[in-house]
Amino acid sequence: MKIIILGAGQTGSALAEYLVTDSENDITIIDEDPQKLQSLRERFDLQTIHGHASYPQILSSAGAENADMLVAVTNSDEANMIACQFAYSLFGIPQKVARIRAAEYNDDSLSLFSPDRIPIDHIIAPEKLITNNIYQLIEYPGVLQIAMFHDNQVALAVVTAYYGGALVGNELSALKEHLPYIDVRIVAIYRQGKFIKPIGSTIIEAADEVYFITIPESIKAVTNELQRLEKPYKRVMISGGGSIAITLAKKLENDYQVKLIEKNTEKAEFIAEQLINTTVLHGDPSDQELLSQEQVDESDLFIAVTSDDESNIMSAMLAKRLGAKKVIVLIQRQAYLQLISESVIDIALSPQHATISALLSHIRQSDIVSVIALRQGIAEAIEIIAHGDKQTSKVVGRPIDEIRLTGGATIGAVIRDDDILIAHDDLVIEDNDHLIIFLPDRKFVSDIERLFRTH
Repeated sequence: MKIIILGAGQTGSALAEYLVTDSENDITIIDEDPQKLQSLRERFDLQTIHGHASYPQILSSAGAENADMLVAVTNSDEANMIACQFAYSLFGIPQKVARIRAAEYNDDSLSLFSPDRIPIDHIIAPEKLITNNIYQLIEYPGVLQIAMFHDNQVALAVVTAYYGGALVGNELSALKEHLPYIDVRIVAIYRQGKFIKPIGSTIIEAADEVYFITIPESIKAVTNELQRLEKPYKRVMISGGGSIAITLAKKLENDYQVKLIEKNTEKAEFIAEQLINTTVLHGDPSDQELLSQEQVDESDLFIAVTSDDESNIMSAMLAKRLGAKKVIVLIQRQAYLQLISESVIDIALSPQHATISALLSHIRQSDIVSVIALRQGIAEAIEIIAHGDKQTSKVVGRPIDEIRLTGGATIGAVIRDDDILIAHDDLVIEDNDHLIIFLPDRKFVSDIERLFRTH
């Protein structure tokens, strides 16, 4: 598959790293920064083109005439859109994916993106993805990460086990006794950062990071087995005045007590006019006196989503020290994500990882429907469709315990028509089943793709 990536920033570079691991991909990346391109050439087997990503001549030199897909992830929405227009009208590239950040372009009522307007097949809006992700985390207190599959019918949730959880100190096989009417599959356990493939005799220990798949309605019940279930959040404090902060406040303000802190005076006044039931404060979110005065110690949740990583980290750590029960932080830089993993920050979210997950869902070959990057991009959860019969497929017509998955991968659920079947060893896979699979190491995804191909 010949793929042209526009933009060698964090997202473009990370995407290239994901895709070059598959020998069937031919990757070309375009950027105006020669140093970034040189770094990529030294690390990966790919072609680089130095130049402006939306210029027709540059696209042509990258082989746009023969490309299967163009992925536009430059820092300019406008450049991404123009490049997709040229990819469509001049070169006939079949698939065009673009990252569009500005909320003004992502207004659904405008219907900007179609072949007769701006011909982009798939729009990736990181701010919208992050906002939805935070909202889901608020709906499920105690959950560190949540990923939805198949129109939100199946969920993968990540929870840390604590003393006080009924299952802590017990074997996994006891879960069915504790929750006889709930179907759940634990697909991974991470203990002190190391992966454990769970079996019935595996004992859950305090501080284990537990990955489980179930229907959304059962998440709270399962979480309650692993830790004392947190009370629903009531008081939320948001640091930031960008599109994520404003959209999130709008979604929360009718059901929660919301305060929003913005540093810029004019922006704070503008935001106050946009929000009805949110208290908008003008000030520095890293100001200890302001946080104390606004009773951050009574906040159930402090959410730092400014565009400044350092500000987000410092304000969240201060809020936590002053008594905020839980903090969520938006982090752009991968290095910072690794640094704060052992800190007091409860949840760190990355726009890059959210964007990569959305991009991979459109780029991966075979019948992979959706992809979620996990554990800073090391692991993945995928939804893939099985086709064929027992003669033409290595999957269809076989019970789950006979399917040979590599790299510690685990099948967590099967979607059959409108039925959600949590995976059990004797469940036989049928043609057109959708399988949710957890992979502790994403480099084995090509093995999964080959396994699902018919012959």
